[in-house]
Amino acid sequence: MAQKCDLCGKGPQFGNNISHAHNTTRRRWNVNLQPVKAKTVGGSKRMRVCTSCIKTGKVVKG
Repeated sequence: MAQKCDLCGKGPQFGNNISHAHNTTRRRWNVNLQPVKAKTVGGSKRMRVCTSCIKTGKVVKG
């Protein structure tokens, strides 16, 4: 299952781990997704939504 918010489409970000010897390896920061039962036009639907969408009120729990 993709690490992507169903509302805003926010996905993981990529960067580097940098060791003390300055060796770099790729790493990723995943989105904080929560399963939420949200109200939609056709009723309620189970969605995976990021916490920033929940906090700003983009999703209405139902």
